[in-house]
Amino acid sequence: MSLYNSPSGAGSMNVIITGASKGLGKAFSEKFAAAGHHLFLCARNEELLAATKQQLLEKYPGCKIDISATDISRKENAIAFGNFCLQFGAPQVLINNAGRFLPGNIYEEEDRTFESMLATNLHSAYHLTRTVLPAMIKAKSGHIFNICSIASLAAYKNGGSYSISKFALLGFSKNLREELKSYNIKVTAVMPGAVYTDSWSGSGLSPERIMQADDVVNMVYAASLLSPQACVEEIIMRPQLGDL
Repeated sequence: MSLYNSPSGAGSMNVIITGASKGLGKAFSEKFAAAGHHLFLCARNEELLAATKQQLLEKYPGCKIDISATDISRKENAIAFGNFCLQFGAPQVLINNAGRFLPGNIYEEEDRTFESMLATNLHSAYHLTRTVLPAMIKAKSGHIFNICSIASLAAYKNGGSYSISKFALLGFSKNLREELKSYNIKVTAVMPGAVYTDSWSGSGLSPERIMQADDVVNMVYAASLLSPQACVEEIIMRPQLGDL
C-alpha cells in the first residue's frame, strides 16, 4: 500500500524528521527509511546524527538520507534547514519531533527555562513549518505531524514550562489544521504518554510499564497511509496502566 500523498500516488517521498538522532525521531526515521523514502534528518549532535544515517543506509540501502546537524530551536537554523530540504522539492511528510523536557514547577524552575522550552518545543516547529509550507501549498499535498504530548492536555506537577510549550504546540496544530484544509494538507497532533526511550532508560521502571517507541511510530505511519479524504486530527496514546 503506497502512501497517499506521494506525488504520483506511489514511489519515494521527501520526509523531514527533526530530532532524528535518537528516541522517537530515530524510530520515525527507521520506519520511513524501510519504505525507501528520501529522508531529511536534523539533530543537534553531529556524531549521533551521522551514526544514525550510516546505520539506516546499511540496513535500508533503498532509501536516501540527507542530514543537517543544527539546533533548530534557533529561528535562523530552522529556516536554513527548511530551505536546505526545499532544494529537493516540497516535502510530502513533515514530522516536527524535536523537543526537550526540563522538569520544574513554574514558580521555582530555573531562569530561562520558559524561553528554552518554547524555543525547542514550539518555535522550531513554527519556523520550519512556515519555511516549507509555501512549497506544500503550491503542490496541494502533504502531511504535517506535530509531536505534542499528554502534557498538551492536562497540567501535572513538575510540568512547568514544558507543559506550557506542549499546550502551545497543540494550539499550533489546531490552527494549522483549519488553515490548510483547503490545500489538501493534513495536520495531525500526536500526544503520547510515557514512551521507553533514552530519557526513561535510567528511571528504574520496567519497559513493560510504558509504551514502546514503535507503538507511536506505527500509529503515525498508519495515519499517513489514509486516503486524501481522511485526516486523523489527533493521536492520543497512554500506557495501558495509565500515566506515570
